[in-house]
Amino acid sequence: MPNLDKFDIGILEALQGDARATNVEIAEKVNLSPSPCLRRIRNLEKSGVIRGYRADIDRKEVGLGLTVFVEIKVGHHSRENSEVQQAALIAMPEVTGAFLISGTADFLAEVVVEDLSAYERFLTEKLLVLPGISDIRSNFAIRTIKTNSPLKLPER
Repeated sequence: MPNLDKFDIGILEALQGDARATNVEIAEKVNLSPSPCLRRIRNLEKSGVIRGYRADIDRKEVGLGLTVFVEIKVGHHSRENSEVQQAALIAMPEVTGAFLISGTADFLAEVVVEDLSAYERFLTEKLLVLPGISDIRSNFAIRTIKTNSPLKLPER
């Protein structure tokens, strides 16, 4: 992990607030001149701290009205089986987040689809056909309260 100072943290906070801000605007917010600010942004990108930039799209406005949190349990634990499950989850565009977890399940996946029929197709055609799955539990989001929020960055 790179050693982030107050300028780096300020840049990250500014970009989380508005990733379309110009370098000059960000430089002003963090009290740097534009050239060093741009160098810092490029270094944060190169080091992987900044992974990319994208639009925050309203799911419902584009017809994706159902969010499901899916607990997946595998029957046989091995590195190979885990890698297969992870690769499968990464490859599924409906999966917007996936985590290896502790507890009663092995993986937790956030799935975003149009509706219940679309989830049924996803479940039967993509999840249930994965090798080694012993149990799947679906938890349906009733209402989204908070999502895609900026990270609370450490103070420097």
